[in-house]
Amino acid sequence: MEKLMKPAEYARELGISRQAVYAKIKKGILLSKNVEGKLYIVIEGKTKMQTDTASVSKDSVKTKTLISSKVDSYSQEKIKGYKALLEAKDETISVLKGTVKDIKKSNKQISTTLRGEIDLLKEAFHEMRTLYINQLEHKRHSETIEVGTQDARVQEEQDKEQKEHWVGIKKFLKLQNITKDKQKRKTSKRLKQAFKSGDERTMRLDGKIKLNANEDYGDIVQ
Repeated sequence: MEKLMKPAEYARELGISRQAVYAKIKKGILLSKNVEGKLYIVIEGKTKMQTDTASVSKDSVKTKTLISSKVDSYSQEKIKGYKALLEAKDETISVLKGTVKDIKKSNKQISTTLRGEIDLLKEAFHEMRTLYINQLEHKRHSETIEVGTQDARVQEEQDKEQKEHWVGIKKFLKLQNITKDKQKRKTSKRLKQAFKSGDERTMRLDGKIKLNANEDYGDIVQ
């Protein structure tokens, strides 16, 4: 039994586009008929419609299966990529953890070494400071002793100069108020004998006998 159907209805029934229907008509796959200026598709009984529907359904299933397969394949590839990325990430994290651990260990060793070196420097500085202070005190003490010794020497020399006042025999006789010739000769003779005998109150200076005017000569001058 022949049945007429509008292209739009046919497309709706099969779930395809109107353009696809017109393409089938043009290729001769579908029979068409012009009725009162309008185009209709000739359906030759249910079998033809069912066949077309089944064909379309089969194509849809194939398409869906192909799409599903491609989607599954793409999903699997993507999942593999994610897994590889995760594995790489885990490996990277593990390496980083190991690196951080090594750095911490290294820093700890460096800190320990630095602390030891700092302690050694402190001890060396303390020893050097102590040695410097001791040397400074010793130097000050030596300078004090030296100054004291110099002062003592100067004082001794001054005392000696004050104690020793060397004069010739003539001046000595004048200082002793010996004016008579006889007494001068007698006293001069005794003074020369005292010099010859090593009397410390006498000495030879510039080839002449000198007498210490600050000494007592009561044993010689009578």
